[in-house]
Amino acid sequence: MIAAEALVKRYGEKVAVDAIDFTVRPGQVTGFLGPNGAGKSTTMRMVVGLERPTSGTVQVNGRRYEQHRAPLREVGVLLDAKAAHGGRTAYKHLLSIAATHRIGASRVREVLGLAGLDAVAGRRIGGFSLGMGQRLGIAAALLGDPATVILDEPVNGLDPEGVRWVRNLMKSLAADGRTVLLSSHLMSEMAQTADHLIVIGRGRILADAPIGDVIAQVTRSVIRVRTREAGRLMSALAGADVAVTMPTGDALEISGLTAEQVAVAASAAGVVLHEVVTVSGSLEEAYIALTAGEVEYRSANSCAAETSTMGAQR
Repeated sequence: MIAAEALVKRYGEKVAVDAIDFTVRPGQVTGFLGPNGAGKSTTMRMVVGLERPTSGTVQVNGRRYEQHRAPLREVGVLLDAKAAHGGRTAYKHLLSIAATHRIGASRVREVLGLAGLDAVAGRRIGGFSLGMGQRLGIAAALLGDPATVILDEPVNGLDPEGVRWVRNLMKSLAADGRTVLLSSHLMSEMAQTADHLIVIGRGRILADAPIGDVIAQVTRSVIRVRTREAGRLMSALAGADVAVTMPTGDALEISGLTAEQVAVAASAAGVVLHEVVTVSGSLEEAYIALTAGEVEYRSANSCAAETSTMGAQR
């Protein structure tokens, strides 16, 4: 488990992390999201002792990272896949890390196999592709069979098979009762992998809840129907709390009612429906809504697009 209390990190006058509290619990994949400059990397570095908090505390499995006698067996971390000597082979790189914790060569070979690197174990890291480097970094994080795993952008550079492998690995680690903290900017992948989300912006926690709750709280669901009697259906659905739009000639989008209520109203009015589906908001939509005022670096095009989207929603 990872637990932070009133965690603060300042660099001079700049506040990178602003008195945050959060808990990453075992048995689930917790996604860690935020714009560039939000404080994600600083927070993760404080978790594993690479940065010292200005104030507050953060503990892993009940202790500060530096208090663990064998930290590699407590927490495995991938923060920078390039942090490996290019002149070493993959096997020798992992063997040198393993030696610091008296981990045997058999475990090195095991994690190489787990990461799909058996065939290149004797190759020098300097010749690795980005995806191979990511696999090696994940193998290093798993060397000590840790109870807690922290991965920053683990699918960067991976092909579809590799992305699927990481997704299944994260889920299996959580199912095994481990604590998994996953940071990524890939919303589609996070939506398929994470059970819980922590969203940070300008050093502050913006959301800390199950992924479904985060999406539901900041996006709206609509009922989309297709019918050849759109006018009659609109009349049947008229109400103070009901909004109906017509994106296409035979389709209606309805908010303020459930799919069942729409179907009942249509039936009572004798309107035939050819399709009824509930369209929920996406993680990407929820993330953009949450962080709209917290983005430190914003392009002119994204500002224009956001203004256009907000205007359309009104």
